[in-house]
Amino acid sequence: MTEKKMEVMLSAGEIDKRIRELAAEISRDYEGKSLFLVGVLKGAVVFLSDLIRYITVPLEIDFIAVSSYGSDTTSSGIVRIQKDLEQSLKGKDVLIVEDIVDTGLTLNYLYRNIQSRQPDSLKVVTLLDKPDRRKVDFNPDYCGFAIPDRFVIGYGLDYDENYRQLADICVLNSTD
Repeated sequence: MTEKKMEVMLSAGEIDKRIRELAAEISRDYEGKSLFLVGVLKGAVVFLSDLIRYITVPLEIDFIAVSSYGSDTTSSGIVRIQKDLEQSLKGKDVLIVEDIVDTGLTLNYLYRNIQSRQPDSLKVVTLLDKPDRRKVDFNPDYCGFAIPDRFVIGYGLDYDENYRQLADICVLNSTD
């Protein structure tokens, strides 16, 4: 079995500071409105939980689960909805909350799917963005950090369902 070695890319303090800034920007943009957040399971749970603590406008949340990774470190490109939303999005101001935008394939699929549900508005916030990996032209409306093409874990992000509990975002390296 290959041993895994981690190096911190973003500390818990850096993450918290940036989430507060994103929440302030989102709150300004949605002032006077109610916001409906769609959390993308499982990776965005930690980000969503922290983000909603700092958003000052009324909000509701629901969750959707999609998969394109399985137990690999690269996207398969095939997107499957594993758990759908429980509420209608028709006429709502919707913000998709994602942990990371990589190739953009999953989020592009999800965006089109949610757009078909007739929200009044639809935007995307992501904690992490890897623009160098993009396979489709998709850019989030709000971005915490643009990062290089490295496989990251922690703060909700996983490798084979492990490491989600880490407070920092770390690069996962194999030590072959």
